[in-house]
Amino acid sequence: MTAFPRITRDPSVMAGKPCIRGMRVTVGMVLGNLGAGVGLDELLAAYPYLEREDVLEAIRYGASLAQEREIDLVPAARGS
Repeated sequence: MTAFPRITRDPSVMAGKPCIRGMRVTVGMVLGNLGAGVGLDELLAAYPYLEREDVLEAIRYGASLAQEREIDLVPAARGS
């Protein structure tokens, strides 16, 4: 996860959900607030330990997950 150095996953923190810098602040919480209409400045005021770059990286992380594709593989037919 070197592309997202501010995003951490640790089984002992928030059950391994992606978090901001090892804190008990999940990427999902950040994105959920933004999706609900909370502005960036309002979010930073509500969570003063978050930094602007934390929020921007959470958005980039979420965007990268949304780009993943799942490909169904069909087993090869056995020869006659």
